[in-house]
Amino acid sequence: MDVDPLKRIAISAAYEGANILRAKLGNISRIEKKEAAEIVTEADIESERQIIACIRRKYPEHAILSEESGLEKSASEYTWIVDPLDGTVNFAHRVPVFCISIALAIHNVVVLGIILNPVNGELFSAIKDQGACLNGKPIEVSSTKTVSESLLATGFPYNLQKILKPIMIRYENCVGVAQGVRRIGSAALDLCYVACGRFEAFWEQNLRAWDTAAGALLITEAGGTVTTFSNRPFTPDKKEILATNGQIHHEMISLLELKRTE
Repeated sequence: MDVDPLKRIAISAAYEGANILRAKLGNISRIEKKEAAEIVTEADIESERQIIACIRRKYPEHAILSEESGLEKSASEYTWIVDPLDGTVNFAHRVPVFCISIALAIHNVVVLGIILNPVNGELFSAIKDQGACLNGKPIEVSSTKTVSESLLATGFPYNLQKILKPIMIRYENCVGVAQGVRRIGSAALDLCYVACGRFEAFWEQNLRAWDTAAGALLITEAGGTVTTFSNRPFTPDKKEILATNGQIHHEMISLLELKRTE
């Protein structure tokens, strides 16, 4: 099928949301706590409202799963998966590292991913079986072959204190081998950076579909590999993700295996 018209709507929606985020950066009046350390601002809510409105204008019959509104069910086989502000904690603290992530699944298979950085204008896009791009130019994962030569990325879930030990075991395993491990605070951007070769791998647990759906497609379309920590096939409903350039995937699987230090 021709996904290009859907891609154009996704990009338009992302830019409309980005306008709101740029206007609200450093200018928010309300921050609410959802659970644990997870927060939401009026920027999240207004960006989501605008993105959904943009999609609804063209495709009113489609289902939409979004972070703040949840699932708006439909009989349609099309489901949009929307994160209106990935990196809310960064945003709330005026750290300019955040993005908008929009994916489209047809019959539960993600076929389109758009991730827009409103600060620097980087637009990552992928269509299933058609490759991945950054600002319209093809991208691919790095060719680095070992973790010792790699720059890795990770994130910590909001319920960190409840699962601190396994989180830190995995972190220690990786930081002791890699050139470095970064935590930039936006899972969607982490996945983009693996897709374009800036990072060699990213892992995190307790993520949601809106965090990973678009970025996981970017990785595979850029030639990388995406699985769970135990090397099982990844789908956006999974709670853990390991995304790599493919070259270091099995080494990363070994590093994330908890029994290494038990």
